[in-house]
Amino acid sequence: MEAFYTLQGEGMHQGKAAWFIRLGGCDVGCVWCDVKESWDINAHPQKTIDDIVSSALRFVPVQHHKETDNRGIVVITGGEPLLHNLDALTSALKKAGFRTHIETSGSSKISGSWDWICLSPKKFKAPLPEVISRADELKIIVYNTSDFAWGEKYAAGVKTDCKLYLQPEWSKADTITPLIIDYIKANPQWQLSLQVHKHINIP
Repeated sequence: MEAFYTLQGEGMHQGKAAWFIRLGGCDVGCVWCDVKESWDINAHPQKTIDDIVSSALRFVPVQHHKETDNRGIVVITGGEPLLHNLDALTSALKKAGFRTHIETSGSSKISGSWDWICLSPKKFKAPLPEVISRADELKIIVYNTSDFAWGEKYAAGVKTDCKLYLQPEWSKADTITPLIIDYIKANPQWQLSLQVHKHINIP
């Protein structure tokens, strides 16, 4: 659908420069999705992997030191990116020197080679156990108070070093954020994630 260079606005890697690749297609259909135009998999032109990687290399500084976290970050998002087989794309990105991150609902079979998996499960289509167990970051979008208990259900299934985040749904942030703060104070294994990119008006 699109690709752009910006700062990661959410979660563990908030504030870091990243090249975002947004793939078309989604079968989850969140009512509060802010990129509904990504849902139709046939509405966006196909590009070759070489073109996708070349675009990233034009914008993102790459350091070929794989033992560090200073390599350029590429985030694959959507839509639901796991509707596509991502093995070849991530292999090419890693060969070019990038760290590969994904943001997924986890509702489709996992493919690709990842340095970071951000799982943001949705009630509309549940994540697969194989994705839950591999998540490096669990990001629960809080729309109403029942989402706290719903998020705990998934937190019980992730690995012990998975980062746990609660993020207010943007349209309800004014009312939900204070509730999240109180919840985190009582349950400090969780952290607050804010959509900082929206506050500072960047992609």
